[in-house]
Amino acid sequence: MTPPGTVDVVVGLIGDSSGRWLVNCRPPGTPLAGSWEFPGGKQQPGEAPLAALKRELDEELGIEVLEAEPVLVLEHDYPDKRVRLDVWHVRRYRGQATPREGQPLRWVTVAECRELPLLPADGPIVERLGSLGKSSEVP
Repeated sequence: MTPPGTVDVVVGLIGDSSGRWLVNCRPPGTPLAGSWEFPGGKQQPGEAPLAALKRELDEELGIEVLEAEPVLVLEHDYPDKRVRLDVWHVRRYRGQATPREGQPLRWVTVAECRELPLLPADGPIVERLGSLGKSSEVP
């Protein structure tokens, strides 16, 4: 059970055949604008994590998640809130990832991830990327 005051967030790790990972930049007017993050978003009350992941990635990227597996759960304290990240590896999806909310997208290697100004909560996720396989897009 998530402690009161914690924001539940689902995160999708989407890799390509070149060993790169999809990240997006938080747009102006949002908390921590200009920081890069792995795609995902808030889980709604009563919503299952996988259902939230599918909804968020459809809303943000226009892709349909066909297969995903849990990778890790972590918590991070920001000055104004605590977030609980439920991180999933998207193994198969349909569609091409496009920025449906106007956010910049980039495919980056693990080394490039370490150079980006990532959200602080996403740091531990980067360390897990090397052990994950690629995702596959289904036409």
